[in-house]
This record gives sequence, structure tokens and C-alpha cells, in this order.
Amino acid sequence: MQLYFRDNMFNRGVTEILDEHQSVAGRLDLKSALGSSIDVYGPQDELVCSGKFKVFSNKWFITDGRGNELGVLRCRFSFFSKKYTYEAAGRGSFDIVAPAFSKEYEILEESGAQTARFEKVSGWFSAGAYLLDNHGERLDTYELITVIMGVHEIQKQNNSAAGGAT
Repeated sequence: MQLYFRDNMFNRGVTEILDEHQSVAGRLDLKSALGSSIDVYGPQDELVCSGKFKVFSNKWFITDGRGNELGVLRCRFSFFSKKYTYEAAGRGSFDIVAPAFSKEYEILEESGAQTARFEKVSGWFSAGAYLLDNHGERLDTYELITVIMGVHEIQKQNNSAAGGAT
């Protein structure tokens, strides 16, 4: 399943999740300009997932619509690539990798098999838009949207920390 979604300026407000036919397949509620948290709603406007940083943490915690933990995303140190690990509660560990200056990411199972891919796209939507292609069965597509927005939030957090260190 391919879905398009995007961030908003100042990380606040509601944006639509669209399928490849530009039909609405859900929505993102970007909760706050000051803190980082999101809610992801499905096609029937039901809360499917939420993601947020906990206080003084650089890990992105993902819960289902009832508040049960689905997994934790964290950044891994790497010199020449971007690496993240998503520990999906009871479903294993997934690596999220991309070359250093690439906008294309792979989501890999522990075996190394690709379960999904996403890329930052521009032009058709706007800067800050993503295309997700989920062809695996172990992670829900809306959960993956929450993971991808977590990658985006971790990158923003790291960039602001690096900017403050100069």
C-alpha cells in the first residue's frame, strides 16, 4: 500500500493522508509547535496510533489507539549513513537505513529483508511530504507513518541540538 503524508510548518495542525489515487486515507494531527507529538487517524477517522517523546528522552514512543505501547524508535550512531532502530513490542526489531545524503529509506526486518520503504518527496505535494510503500505484513501502515514521523522528529531534534552547539 502506498500512502502520501506531510508535516506542517511549525509542526502543528491537521494534514491528510492520501493514497496513490489522491483519495483521503486518514489524517495526521500534529499536536504542538513546542513539543513533538502526533496522532494518526485511519480512514474511518478512528485513532490508530500516537507518537511522542517522553520527557528528557530522545526515543520516540509509539502507542495504539488505546494507549498500549506498540514500539520504540531510536537513532543509532553512524558516520556515513542514517540509521534508526524500531523495536516493535513482541514483533521484533526493524532497522531504518539510508545513505548519508539520501531522501530514500529502507525498513528492514532482522533477516535483512525489506518490509517497507519511504522517501521524502517534493513538487507534487510540498517540501516535507513523504511517500510510504509498505509491502510487509508485520507492521501496520499507519504504525509505519508514526515511525516515519518519529524519524522526522528525531532529525529535527538532532539538527536543533547541533545548531545550538555552535
